[in-house]
Amino acid sequence: MKRLEAKKVTISLFAIRDCLEKEDLLKEFISPEGWHLTLSDTLGQREVTALSYDSRDVTAETLFFCKGLNFKEIYLENAVKDGLEIYVSEVPYEVPAQLGIIVTDIKKAMAVLSMAFYDYPQNKLKLIGFTGTKGKTTAAYFTKYILDVATQQKTALLSTMNSTLDGKTFFKSALTTPESLDLYRMMATAVANGMTHFIMEVSSQAYKTNRVYKLFFDVGIFLNITPDHISPIEHPTFDDYFYCKRQLITHSKVIVLNHEADYFPLLKETAQQQKVPAIVYGSQPASEVDYSFAVSSEDSLRFIVESPADALGLAGSYHLRLGGDFNKGNALSAAIASVLVGASKEECQQGIAATTVPGRMESLTNTNGATVYVDYAHNYDSLKNLLTFVREEHPDGRLIVLVGSTGDKAISRRKDFGRVLSELADVAVLTTDDPASEDPAKICQEIQAHITKEMPVYTVLDRGEAIAHALSLSTTADDAIVLAGKGADLYQKVNGVDEPYAGDFALAEAFINKKN
Repeated sequence: MKRLEAKKVTISLFAIRDCLEKEDLLKEFISPEGWHLTLSDTLGQREVTALSYDSRDVTAETLFFCKGLNFKEIYLENAVKDGLEIYVSEVPYEVPAQLGIIVTDIKKAMAVLSMAFYDYPQNKLKLIGFTGTKGKTTAAYFTKYILDVATQQKTALLSTMNSTLDGKTFFKSALTTPESLDLYRMMATAVANGMTHFIMEVSSQAYKTNRVYKLFFDVGIFLNITPDHISPIEHPTFDDYFYCKRQLITHSKVIVLNHEADYFPLLKETAQQQKVPAIVYGSQPASEVDYSFAVSSEDSLRFIVESPADALGLAGSYHLRLGGDFNKGNALSAAIASVLVGASKEECQQGIAATTVPGRMESLTNTNGATVYVDYAHNYDSLKNLLTFVREEHPDGRLIVLVGSTGDKAISRRKDFGRVLSELADVAVLTTDDPASEDPAKICQEIQAHITKEMPVYTVLDRGEAIAHALSLSTTADDAIVLAGKGADLYQKVNGVDEPYAGDFALAEAFINKKN
C-alpha cells in the first residue's frame, strides 16, 4: 500500500469560534480594529489551510499556536514577519497580526481545533489505548500483530519505539504520545491510508498536558502503576502521576484492568464510579478476575487462558516468542482488547505467536556461550521483571547488568536502579543513556550511591566500550549479560541533539564477531 498523507483540509474562523465557545475556551478576539467577542462576516468566513506550533513553519493561511513553557514572543514576531496573520494564545501579544484568538487554555484549544480541522478522524477508527508504567509497547505490539491478522494489515500504531500510519511503513516516534495537532494529523493520514484500527500508547504526560483532551478510546488498557517520571519537569509527586494515568479509565468506553496492578481497588472503583465497563485479567484466578493465565509446565513459551464465563471466547492455549510471565500478561491484555474491537480467538492465537518487538528480549550468544539479552527495560519494575526472568533462566551463573539513566527527567529512576541492582545483579556496569544536559558521570554516581550490595561496579561512560567491557566480564557459559535501557534506540539524546548510536544489539554482535 502506498503511504498517503491526509488530504488538504480547511476550517473557517467561524467554525474555530464555535469550537472554542462550545468548550468554553474563548476569551476574546484581537484585531487592528480592537478587542471583540464576535467576528465580522468577512473575517469569520476566512479559512485557514494549516495548523502549526512551529514558528518556522507558517504561511498567511496558517493558524499558529503559541504554546509551551519555552515559548518566547520573538517566535511569534518572526512568524508574523514571515507572513503569519492569525495566532492562538493564552495572552495577547503586541504584534501586527490580522487576528489574535485569545483562549483560556492553549493546549485544550489546540486539541479541539486539531480534531475539528482534520474532521474528527478518531470517529472513523477503532481506537485502542494502552497506559502503564511498563509493558505498553510490548502489549501494543501484540495487539498490532493480532489486528494485522484480523484486518489484513489495516491497523495503525503509535508506540514509544516505532509508529506506522499505513500498517507497513514504520518511522521513529518523537514522543510516546504526540502533541494533539500531530496526533490528529496522524489519525487523518491513517484514515486516508485505509486504516480501520488505531493503537496508541497513552502517557501520563499526554493527560497532564492535554494532548489527548476530549479523546475517547473504544478500549483502554491499564497495565500497571509504579513510581516513575517523578521530577520537577514531569510529575512532582506519585499522586499526580497516578491521577494522570487514571484518566484513561475515564476516557474509555471499556477498560481492561490488571488485577495484579498496585492500587487495583482504586482502579476498579474509578471504573465503577465513571460507569465504564471493566474486564479484569491476572495471573491467578480470583473472584474479580474475568481472565487468567496459567504457564504450561512443558513449555515456558506457552500459556493457557482460563475464564469462569469466557464471555469473549478466549479460553485456550497460546504460544508466544517472548519469554517471561509478564509478557504472557501483556499478551492476554492484547487479546482481550483485540476481541473487543472485532478479532477472533484464532486471530489472537496467530498474532501472539508471531509477535516480536524491536529491542525487547532480544538475545545473542557470547564467545564463551553466555547469553546476552538486549532489552528496553528502563525503570524499576521493568528492569526487576527482566532480571528476575534472566535469573530463573540462568540460576548457576553470574548476572552482569549494564544500565544507565536518562538526564533531565525521571530522576527517581537512579535510586530505583541502585535498588534493583542490589536485589538481583552480581556485577554492574554503569554507563550513558540519553544524558540530555546532565553529566553522565554524575548520573552514574547517583545510581552507584544507591547500590547497597557488595558487588563489582564499573563505570564506563562510552556505551560501546561499556558493552564490550560487560561482555568481557563473563567467564562461563552459565553467565548472563543484560544490556538494559536503550533496546533498539539508534541515538543518544545529548544537549538537545539526537546523536547517532549504533545500537546495543549491533555493538554486542560486533564485539562477539570480532572475538570469534
